[in-house]
Amino acid sequence: MSTLHTLQRLLLVLLLAAAAPAMSAAPFEPQIGQEGKDVIWVPTPTALIEKMLDAAKVTANDYVIDLGSGDGRTVIAAAKRGARALGIEYNPDMVELSKKNAATAGVEAKATFVKADIFESDFSQATVITMYLLPQLNLRLRPKLLDLKPGTHIVSHAFTMDDWRADETITAQDNPSYSRTAYHWIVPAKVEGSWQLGDGEISLKQTFQMLSGTLKSGNAMLKIENGRLRGDQISFSAGNIEYSGRVSGGTMSGSMRGGNSGNWSATRAGGR
Repeated sequence: MSTLHTLQRLLLVLLLAAAAPAMSAAPFEPQIGQEGKDVIWVPTPTALIEKMLDAAKVTANDYVIDLGSGDGRTVIAAAKRGARALGIEYNPDMVELSKKNAATAGVEAKATFVKADIFESDFSQATVITMYLLPQLNLRLRPKLLDLKPGTHIVSHAFTMDDWRADETITAQDNPSYSRTAYHWIVPAKVEGSWQLGDGEISLKQTFQMLSGTLKSGNAMLKIENGRLRGDQISFSAGNIEYSGRVSGGTMSGSMRGGNSGNWSATRAGGR
């Protein structure tokens, strides 16, 4: 082999070696259906994201956390409303893409993203949680979600929380022949147990946001009906009186109407 041919081959090798890093540095492009830690990636349509945020009444006062944030679209949409928003995502490539997307949208000061496992993350400071996970994952998260501050909004694209019935069902048209569904819950206060009501007693049984029980007043024992919680807001009826009010730790108080109108207050028995 001539010296010329040797030099040409050496030059070709050097050119290919120099080009390799550039070829391997192609921008990351997510693919619908790509495998993730717990789920495949399927993005939530923009129209449904906006309705989910509407249902949670997201404003600049909120802190929105998206569990499994993908390419960041829900976090970015929340940030555009002025909310602080955090995306928790296990795929580091998706995290970097989300940061770029937030910068492009001009909301990088409000929208942040972390590479983390949602089951090992602390989202106790959130006022709104959004997610598009599978039913079994929702159930794994449910105890942690129910421990969030009463009034926290939970919005899930497509999948429910089994027997924790949604407070609201949301739909959005994806195209003329197909619509998407999301479910909205408001974390209820924990009120099960006995409460002193003046010289009487309220005994409550709680199943998520639904309440039943009895109200004892003097010699009368009345069944509690239409009992419901919406965050820290409580309402129920006993006899011909309707009660509504607010729960705050070991006390609850409000107004009543019907046979007797006026105000009422109760304290948890034993101060628990």
